[in-house]
Amino acid sequence: MPPIHRLGDDFVAFYLVDHPDGLVLVDAGLPAHLPRLRDHLSRSGRSLRDIRSVLLTHGHPDHTGLAAALNDAGADVWIHRLDAAILADGPRSALRHAKPERSMLPYLLRRPGAIGAPLHLARKGGFTAKPVRTVRTFDGDQRLDDVPGRPQAISLAGHTPGSAAYHFADLGVLFTGDALVTHDGLTGRTGPTLVCRGFTHDSKAALASLDRLARVPASLLLPGHGESFDGGPLAAADHARRLGVR
Repeated sequence: MPPIHRLGDDFVAFYLVDHPDGLVLVDAGLPAHLPRLRDHLSRSGRSLRDIRSVLLTHGHPDHTGLAAALNDAGADVWIHRLDAAILADGPRSALRHAKPERSMLPYLLRRPGAIGAPLHLARKGGFTAKPVRTVRTFDGDQRLDDVPGRPQAISLAGHTPGSAAYHFADLGVLFTGDALVTHDGLTGRTGPTLVCRGFTHDSKAALASLDRLARVPASLLLPGHGESFDGGPLAAADHARRLGVR
């Protein structure tokens, strides 16, 4: 296993990459995850100030909750240009900048237990995070030379307009955020899948982005929700495409 540590909880995953060139956080969880991140770092004698870069896969509040605190501690915060406005305006702006295609109500009527996902986000402070003062952006696909490991940012529009994945070629790892997950909290689906329309801005674009994801030469996929997938991007994309979007 590469030097990557999964943080977060059963609903939300974010990752600390202990790269030889420096620490990188991929996504930033929820505000309530801050003590766990501090504890994890302290066990190796480090602190928030040792994290050099934060790579956000998109602007939803369950992926950006610690971004302001880490930015204040000195980390560069990266996000696709099309999702940057969410960080500037605060987490409550996410629905305005990336409105989902459908209401959550039909999913909750079908699976009442699915209410646990949005309630968890609220209980963990998902809508209380501060705006991020200074953000670094990219547009399209771009190698981030200023980030430890020089990952490739890959635009995968659909879940939000600025959804992206990050490929660390030297580690063989692709962080997919919510462009492809292995657990959908509203539908209950597991295995490689797209997030349902209740949380996705443009499902047609999300399906089209699977073609780009499938071409990435990675051996391990680490999503924003669910377990890791070691069958490769092509198999993951094929599986998600067969399931379609609910």
